[in-house]
Amino acid sequence: MATTDRPAAEGAQARYLRPGRLMRVLRFNDVVAFLVRRGFSVWGARVLSVKGRKSGEPRSTPVNLLTVDGVQYLVSPRGHTQWVRNLRVAGEGELTVGKRVQRFTARELADDAKPEVLRAYLKRWAFEVGAFFEGVTARSTDDELRAVAPGHPVFQVSIED
Repeated sequence: MATTDRPAAEGAQARYLRPGRLMRVLRFNDVVAFLVRRGFSVWGARVLSVKGRKSGEPRSTPVNLLTVDGVQYLVSPRGHTQWVRNLRVAGEGELTVGKRVQRFTARELADDAKPEVLRAYLKRWAFEVGAFFEGVTARSTDDELRAVAPGHPVFQVSIED
C-alpha cells in the first residue's frame, strides 16, 4: 500500500503517495517504461519526459494519457509528484511510445474543472490507480470528485504538430 510523504497538516496541496514497498521492489514503473520505449503502449501508457526544475536535466516516468471529448489530459493519481512539480515549472514536455515522440504544452486545470476528467480516468484505469483515490470511484458524485480534486493534479495537454 502507498504511504503519504507529507504530514496531514500540510493538506491536499502537498498530497503525495509514494509507491509502496512491493511496487518499489518490483520496479513496476521501470518495466512499463521499458515496454513503452520499445513501442508497446501498455493500456495507453506513454513515457513522459520533462525538464527537471532544479537540474535542468530531462526526467522521465510512465504516465497514462487520457482523452475526453477529443481533449488530452495527464492525471497524477499519486498527487503532487516530482513530474507534476517539474511540469508546472517547464510548462512543456514530451510523450514517447517507441520511436514516436510528441512534444506538448500543458495547462493545469482548476479543481472545479476536474470531476469529468477524474471520472473518465477512474473509469479507464481504476484497476491500476483506484487505491490512490480514497474510496472515490467513477460512480462517485461530482461533489465527491471535487473533494479529492486538490490532491490529484490534472493537466490539459496540447500536442504540437
